[in-house]
Amino acid sequence: MAIRLAKYIAQNGYCSRKQASRLIEIGAVQVNNRAANHIDHIEPSDIVTIFGEVLPQLTKHHYFAFYKPIGIDCKLLQHDPTSLLHLLPKDIRLFPVGRLDKDSHGLILLTTDGDFYHQLNHPEHHQEKEYLVTVNKTLTAEFQNKMASGGIPIKDKLTQPCQVQIINEQQFKITLTQGLNRQIRRMAKYLGYYVTDLKRIRIAELLLTKLELKEGEMVEIDKDMLNKKP
Repeated sequence: MAIRLAKYIAQNGYCSRKQASRLIEIGAVQVNNRAANHIDHIEPSDIVTIFGEVLPQLTKHHYFAFYKPIGIDCKLLQHDPTSLLHLLPKDIRLFPVGRLDKDSHGLILLTTDGDFYHQLNHPEHHQEKEYLVTVNKTLTAEFQNKMASGGIPIKDKLTQPCQVQIINEQQFKITLTQGLNRQIRRMAKYLGYYVTDLKRIRIAELLLTKLELKEGEMVEIDKDMLNKKP
């Protein structure tokens, strides 16, 4: 069955479908040695090249859970020695589903599946992510209520209601479905707190503790594990 070109590129793990459309737009993609069009549909016998390199056909997609250490940047930049790219296998093209900022650590997902990447990163997917957060001073019920209630301004957006549980004097858990840039750190700062440690411990139903990973380690998972109860 023929597959629309952008979807084909995403399914073969090169990038997301949206990014594939941009590559087609700028003329970086060819099909059978001619300039590609958005309306192209790809058959198994077709040869697709991106920036002059042949896009290999994947027979199987890969999904990994990875424990990102502090100091590693999730941007896949070859010239950056702190880039996550340098910790990934060289034989397959993996990219992160969602990101953790450089100063944070914990669970991230990696995949070759562009459609899966797009699905989990879409704002309407409401993927739960849970974090263990340490701050610089004693937590209060007022802090908990304001964090959980939503409405905290972050640039031009407001935070949505979320779940917040105080663990001890300076540590709490927070579960988000929203994914604003450095959201937890900015929420805490708005309320007069400074985050000293931030660790992602769960994505959907996938728990970091059950994976038994050390920092810098990764394990291949079944995509269906994201839908299982912890």
